[in-house]
Amino acid sequence: MQMESSLPRPELPPIPAKRYFTIGEVSELCGVKPHVLRYWEQEFTQLRPVKRRGNRRYYQHHEVLLVRRIRTLLYDEGFTISGARNRLEHHALDAVEHGHTAPAELMADGRGLPSFVVIRQELEALRDFLAS
Repeated sequence: MQMESSLPRPELPPIPAKRYFTIGEVSELCGVKPHVLRYWEQEFTQLRPVKRRGNRRYYQHHEVLLVRRIRTLLYDEGFTISGARNRLEHHALDAVEHGHTAPAELMADGRGLPSFVVIRQELEALRDFLAS
């Protein structure tokens, strides 16, 4: 279900080239309060931040992009939680059916091209993990 949004949303800040983001940083980068992010983790199975000591959440770049997409669907395009979930799942299925096998979170631009910044970050994280 979509509803018309009457208030324009402020421009979101650019996402820095970092490996992990805290829930507070994601909150600021996406214009969403931390309790909303925790709720969305329950509602959207694609959103799974890494949890480390003390159950602290650490979001990766592709998850910040996903939070922004969810925010756009809910706040700007007027979708319900269920509608946004269906839209994200439908979009992922369409990508697979049309031969786009890369995960949706790697599609940083609206044209379906992979974000090489994200790919590089993931490769560096893997290299660091293997080196330790």
